[in-house]
Amino acid sequence: MSNKIKQYASFTKFRLSFLVVVSALSGYLFNHGSDLYQIFLLMIGGMLVTAASNGSNQIWERDLDILMKRTSGRPLPMKNMSLTEAYSVVIFCLLVGLFMLSLLNWASFALGLLAYVLYVFVYTPMKRKSSWAVFVGAFPGAIPPMLGAVAATGEFGFVPGILFFVQFTWQFPHFWAIAWVVDEDYRAGGFSLLPSRHGKSKNSAFQIAAYSLALIPFSLMPWWLGWTGISTLIIVSAMGIWFFLLSYKLFLTCDDKDARKLMFASFVYLPIIQFVYVFDKIEYLIPY
Repeated sequence: MSNKIKQYASFTKFRLSFLVVVSALSGYLFNHGSDLYQIFLLMIGGMLVTAASNGSNQIWERDLDILMKRTSGRPLPMKNMSLTEAYSVVIFCLLVGLFMLSLLNWASFALGLLAYVLYVFVYTPMKRKSSWAVFVGAFPGAIPPMLGAVAATGEFGFVPGILFFVQFTWQFPHFWAIAWVVDEDYRAGGFSLLPSRHGKSKNSAFQIAAYSLALIPFSLMPWWLGWTGISTLIIVSAMGIWFFLLSYKLFLTCDDKDARKLMFASFVYLPIIQFVYVFDKIEYLIPY
């Protein structure tokens, strides 16, 4: 039983799914959401839809995963899970997850379905064809905080849009840092996802640093718009400068070690600034 649970966790990328749901929760809380039942639907429904997306990705790339060290131990390449079982898990997670999001409101359902379709049927097949796949993948990757904000009100608007935009911009240095670290493995599977056709180069490092720099003013937009207070200005600015300096170090050295530092920093950066928004807006009212 424990081995099967581990296989399902690997197949659905449980830890990644959980991080996605945390991002959605921040959007929900930031947009005045407070209902525990809605939080339950958002977190479990969002996690299941994300799990379905990750599982579908592994079904699609099962013949490529076996070529790469970091993915060769997944359930499908290892023959620990049949294709029928994999499809069953995906269908169950997708249908139950979307149903739970629909109980929130139809806008949440639509965003969950859109994220799944873009990730599985556009981003995944595009990965082997063009590095522009990163741009395409940034759209479903930035939907969680927007979905959370929409789950709170049932309406699209400026607040969900700003939260989407911040996470959309973050996607580029985040994913490119990962792509730098695992570049050799990616190439073994036929993927070339760094922004420069020369791969790990000054050009790629420059673009990573440029997006990291852009994150500083973009992530301060909730403060500029008067939605949050001085804590956002101080903490988010400090986090942004720290993140940019790490990316600038990568630009100077083009060293895998510095790319790895940036990669781990990106996992820390996003949830911190998102929950700074949440806690700092308590004294402020976001206009609807």
